[in-house]
Formats: sequence, structure tokens, C-alpha cells
Amino acid sequence: MQTGDPMSVQVVPGETAPPGLSREEAEARRRRGEGNTATRGSSRSYAAVLRTNVFSFFNLILFVIGAALLALGRYDDAFTSVGLGLVNAAISAVQEIRAKRKLDRLQLLSRGRVTVVRDGRDVEVVPDQVVRGDVLHLRPGDQVVVDGPVLAGGLVEVDESLLTGESEALRKEPGEDLLSGSHCVGGEGHQLARDVGAASYASRLTTDVRQASTDSTPLQRRIGFVVRLVMVLVGLMSVAILAQAGLEGFTLERVVQTTAVLSGLVPYGLFFLVAVAYTVGAARSAAHGALVQQVNAVESVSNVDVVCTDKTGTLTTGRLTLAEVLPVGPVPAADVEELVGSMAASTAAGNLTTTALAGALPGEPVVVRDEVPFSSSLRWSALRTEDGVYVLGAPDRLAPQLSGEPLTEAVAARTSQGLRVLVAARAVDPAAPLRDRTGRARLPALEPLALVVLADELRPGVPEAIARFAADGVDLKVVSGDDPATVAALARQAGLAAGEPVSGAGLDGLSDAELDAVVAGSTVFGRITPEQKERLVTTLRRRGHHVAMIGDGVNDARALKRAQVGVAMRSGSAVTRDVADIVLTDDSLAALLPARHEGRRIISGISTSMQVFLARVGTQGLVILTVTMLGLGFPYSPAQVGLTLLTVGVPTLFLTSWARPTAPDPHLLTDLWRFVVPAMVLTAAAGAALYAYHYTTLLDGFEQSRVPEVVVADFERYTGVSSDDVAFTEAAATIGAQTALSTFVSYAAFLLILFLRPPTRFFASWTRPDGDRRPAVLVLALFLAFSGGLFVPWFTDWFGLTHAADPVFRTVLPALVVWFALLSAVYRFRVLERALGLAAPAGEGGPPR
Repeated sequence: MQTGDPMSVQVVPGETAPPGLSREEAEARRRRGEGNTATRGSSRSYAAVLRTNVFSFFNLILFVIGAALLALGRYDDAFTSVGLGLVNAAISAVQEIRAKRKLDRLQLLSRGRVTVVRDGRDVEVVPDQVVRGDVLHLRPGDQVVVDGPVLAGGLVEVDESLLTGESEALRKEPGEDLLSGSHCVGGEGHQLARDVGAASYASRLTTDVRQASTDSTPLQRRIGFVVRLVMVLVGLMSVAILAQAGLEGFTLERVVQTTAVLSGLVPYGLFFLVAVAYTVGAARSAAHGALVQQVNAVESVSNVDVVCTDKTGTLTTGRLTLAEVLPVGPVPAADVEELVGSMAASTAAGNLTTTALAGALPGEPVVVRDEVPFSSSLRWSALRTEDGVYVLGAPDRLAPQLSGEPLTEAVAARTSQGLRVLVAARAVDPAAPLRDRTGRARLPALEPLALVVLADELRPGVPEAIARFAADGVDLKVVSGDDPATVAALARQAGLAAGEPVSGAGLDGLSDAELDAVVAGSTVFGRITPEQKERLVTTLRRRGHHVAMIGDGVNDARALKRAQVGVAMRSGSAVTRDVADIVLTDDSLAALLPARHEGRRIISGISTSMQVFLARVGTQGLVILTVTMLGLGFPYSPAQVGLTLLTVGVPTLFLTSWARPTAPDPHLLTDLWRFVVPAMVLTAAAGAALYAYHYTTLLDGFEQSRVPEVVVADFERYTGVSSDDVAFTEAAATIGAQTALSTFVSYAAFLLILFLRPPTRFFASWTRPDGDRRPAVLVLALFLAFSGGLFVPWFTDWFGLTHAADPVFRTVLPALVVWFALLSAVYRFRVLERALGLAAPAGEGGPPR
């Protein structure tokens, strides 16, 4: 029984495999940290997810203000200030946690079992239970989960396509290393577990790609720019207003409230809205088979204009299908098919080829007296049965022993299409030996029977998905470790115009400019290393493309991390799933198309919502500047800023969910200011005028004792100050004017929706009607809900407003009519553009879009 250091096992040809570890020794090594436990990649811990989302820069500002308001006993204002940040953080965190949990379940379900030798017998365990020094028993279909040599008496064929991208099987003899991440596809043998866990090849290869990194999307960058610009303006305005407050001797409470209002001008609601939109888009994409791990990926994928994809395991299933059996000898077609099927069903060392043939052809297993298993060095296999010797192998290896006419033309015609061709033959002498005197395999003289033609099996829906990508203006490039000609033929089979394939051997010496030219003019790249895949993605990004990389193997991980959108196949390497932004849970490229649709819908909805948000923010900022500079008090309280949730937040949620997919607009910021500037200027002007009118009217009325006692009693309740106090008059005038201002601005915010989503041509001064009447119904519902709230005490108390007063409605409603008419004229006749010299030529009227 094996004891001591596992490397004491000597790999000596001709000896049998050692008996392996005992259960006690394996458990002791696991406790010493020698188990096959590797650190999982991208998925952050739950604590890290919560910490990142809750304690963002913007949320910290709100929390500080909220703490100050709590200290001053302003509980309602504190709740309003921090509530939005907490909701935003919760939505983002929940989405990431849901994606993490689903990925963890996928990894658990996809984790197979391996066979180790314990106490001299085979035992099945999960890969995490393998320890350093274990002896693993490998058969066709098993995954190699650790690094280490093949032990004596073994000979296996492995597929290393997940590591290298090359789908051809490699023969491994005793003493040669097997690498974790590869698969056994032929032969049988034992492996010594030398490097396990983080020390294995797959783990070392992906150490750098496990670092968390996420590209900001174009929409996020635009929103970030707008928010930073607003923050700078708010900062400058805050300095001026707080300096004035200091000169006038404002109290600490007033300073904190003012700071809360000014901080509320920063459109945090946009981040909340984006988080909600991403979450909904991710849920919808998951229903179509695309699991979104990075929440912004659902929007980022809509900007993709180049898709790079691996071949093996991505475009293909990794399995082979029978394309044709072409008789070339005296045996009839039906008999040849049955003969080949029997050969495949009778072999003891199955592989991908025999599996495909046995499943597609008739034929029953027969008694085998001798067998030469297929290997990459021989490139043929043979069976001796009661009826003779039958051989299946590569045409060029069998050609010297074949009788009759050469098969060159028939073989070349099929290999040029990317098909794999084998020759089925039988020995001329039924008693011919299959080995020489030293025991080495040798071919006898052969009579050809048929050409057996196999094809890589395309994944279902691949041609249709590629056609839809092309129709959508997305270029697709196939980047594979396989032979360029084979990759090009498969690409043509999938519907791509492959052109002249490029070999990776000629890329290393190219400069960046030369590589740019090659990549721009080529579609298929073969014999590409993992480093070259990463460089190709870098080249495309340097040329201004938004790149998605689709892969399934460890060899694709670096390129996935370098692309703006990394996409992994669910059946691929766990490491690749870890680092990907999107995992295709059904292994279908077609799932990216609904995700792309969702991304474009999100862009359209967020773009509309940004216009509403920024119009409101700009209005508030201008009103604050105007009112404070006129010395008429301060126009907002923190609670009234919270009305933004009702008047802007709620409607934009609906607008985003109802949005229709549109192509990304490169002129988003230009359209933004063309809409926002007129809206905020006219709304602020009308709002400031209403505020000034009501403030001065109430102030004068209180001073002249012309305000009814019942109204005075209401103001005492709202302000919390006795009418006998010297501060009562100013406080009452301020809250009355704030009520008029908030009422007008809220109604105006509702009406702005009709400019952006006009139900009829009457409202189509900014854009054309799209036939969707839901926004108009929403506006009516919001009007009724807000108006009704003004008659409900808890609603007005919460937002710091007075009850619905006749003087307010007598001024606000006429002001709305005038405001709507003026804004319609400004948009319809492009007054702002004409004033700045940007208007269209005379005679071109109507909406700008």
C-alpha cells in the first residue's frame, strides 16, 4: 500500500499501477491542505456583494446626511434621504446574488465524479475529494481533474481542446503528463495526482483572469458623465448658498436640511432606475437561456458589433455525426454499413468516432479475438473476428497497404468541405497478423470497402443565429485552435462567408498596425493560442469595436475577460463560466439574441427616463438659485425632494418597462440637452414665479392680519410654530409657497411624459407618436393620484405640504396651460437650436426626430 510522499511512486514502463492510498491516508492529506480544492473565480462572497453595493460613493453621501438629520430629530427627512440609496443597493445586490447562486448550482450539477484507487479498489468520489498522491483510474469519457503522469501499464487518448482549443486527440504514454481540464477519449490507464487544487495547470492558467473587472457600458459612461457634471454644479451652488446661509445666521438644522436638499439634486434615481432595468432585463434574458452574472452585461451586449467565437464546444457540440458511407469495394452499401456499425459496437476502447458510428449504423457486437485500439500515433484501429481482419483508419496511413484505384480525389473532395474521412478496409489474408514479432501493431495488405465520412456536429440553431447576427449588422469571427482549413469549412457549413483562413503561426511577428489590417479583413483564424485570442480581442477594441467573446474552455478565459462581454457555454469549463459576464445555460448562441433585444430596450427606456430626471433636477436647481438669490427663503425641504420618487421615479419605471428596442443612439447627449434645457428653463421660470407670488402674498397677508383664523391654525400645525412667534410668518409663507411650487412642478413632470411619448399629433412637438396609449393613461392616473393625495392629511404631512388650497389651484392650473403652450412652441419650432445657430433650414418644421 502506498505511503509517504506521493512522488515516491515511480513511473516505470511494464509495471502495474500502484494500489493507491488508504482511506485514512487520503483523509489525513485532505486535512493537511493537500486536497483538490481550487478557489472559485468570479463569484464574490455574499459579504463582498453587499459591501460593494451598499457602501458606494453616492450612498455614503446620503448616509452621512441621513445620520445628521436623525441627530436633529428630522426622522421623515432622514428616511427620504437614505431610502433611495438603500433600495438601489438592495436591487443591485439581489440581482448579483441571484446570478451567483444560479451559477453555483450550475457548477454543482455539472461536477462529475471521478474514480480513484483506495485500499486497492476503485472508488467513485467528487473531484474535491481527490488528494495529492491519489491514483486515478481513467476511462473514455472521464474528465482529468488534476495534473500528473500516466502510470505504468496505461495508454490513454486525451482531448485538450478546453485548454488549447485543438480538438484532435493526443496519445499519452506512461510517464507523460495529463493536464487538468482535458478529457479522456480513448484507451484506459491510471494517473498519479501530483498537482492538485490551485497548483494544477488549469488553476495556474486562470489566476490572472480571476481578478474582478467589469467594463462600463456606453450608457453607464454617459450617465456617469451627466451625474458628475451635475455634482460639480451642485457643489458650486452649495458653496454659494451655504455661504449666504452663514452670513444670514442660519441654524445648524437649516444648514443640514439645505445640504440634504442640494444633495438630492444629484440624480441618484438614475442609478436606481438602471439597477431595476438591468435586473428586469437579466430576468427576461435568463428565461431565454442567458444567465447574466454582471448586471450591466444585458445592456452591454446590445452595443456589440463584433462577436468572436471559438469553434469546438461553441459552434459545435464536440460530438461527431455520420455524414456518408460511400462503398468503394465489392461489398454492397447495406452490408458495408452493417459491417462498419458492428466494428464500432464491438471495440473495447471506444472514442468519439466509434460512438458516432455505433449510434448511426446498424450492426450488432461480434466476438473479437484481437484488437488494435485507435491512437493518434497509429491513426487506425483494427479488429480480428471470426470472419477476418477489419481496419478503420485515416486514408493517408492506410494508402500504402490498399489495393485497387487510389481514393485521393474522393477523399480530397470531402476534406475540402471540412469533413473527416476514414477508410474502412479488410485484410486480403483473413489470417494476417496485426502485430510484428516485438508486439508492435502493423497493417496487413488491405482491400478497401468504403469511405466513412464524419462531420463535426453543429449546435442546434447555430446557422440561424449567425444569420440573425449578420442581419443585425454584427460581424462574426471564428477563432479556434484547430487547423485553419477545417475551421473555415465548418464556418461555411454554419453559413459564414469564411474567405481565406488565417493561421496563428503568422501572427506573432506582426506589428499592431499590420495585425489590425489582417483582423479587419479576415473571418476565420486557426491554430490560435490563448494569448493570440486575447490579442485579437485587444486589436478589435483598439479599432473602436464593442466585442463579445464566446468560449467554453480554459484557453478562452483570457479573451473572455478582455472582451467587453464575455460569454461562456454552460457545458464548458467551470473556470470559463466563472469569469464570463453571461453564461448560456442551454449552450445556444440563439440565447444572445433575446439578451441583445433586452439591452436595446433598456437603452431606449433609460434614455427617455434620463430626459425626465434631468429636466426635474435642472428645474430644482434653477428654482433654488433664483429663490435664494431673491432672499425669499428656501424653496424645498428634504421631504419635498422625496416627491421625485412619485413624480419622476414611478413613471420612469413604467416608461422603461414599456420601451421598445432601438439601436444605440450616438447622439444621446445631444438629444438630451435639446430636450432638457427648454424644459428646465421654462418650468423653473414658472415655478419660481409661482413661489415668489405665493410667498410674498402670504407674507403680506400675515403681516396685515388678512389671513383667516382657520388657515392660521393649519399653518401652526404644519410649521410647528405658534403664530405668536416671530418666526411664524416667514415659516408659514415658505411652506405655503413650497406647496404651490411642488404642485406645479409635479404636474409639469407628468405632462413632460406626453412630450416624450405623445399619444396623438396634438402632443407631437418633440417626437412623433408611436401608437402606444399606455403613457397617456399613466399620466392621467398620476394626475388623479397626486391630486387626491393633496386632500389626504398623511400624504401632505409626509411631504411637508399644506392641504389643497383654492389659491394654489387658481394659480397653478392657468400657469400649467401657459407653460404647456410655450414649451410646445419651443420644441415644435426648434427655438433653442435656432437661437444657437443649430436649427434646420427654413421651412423644415415639426418634431426634430
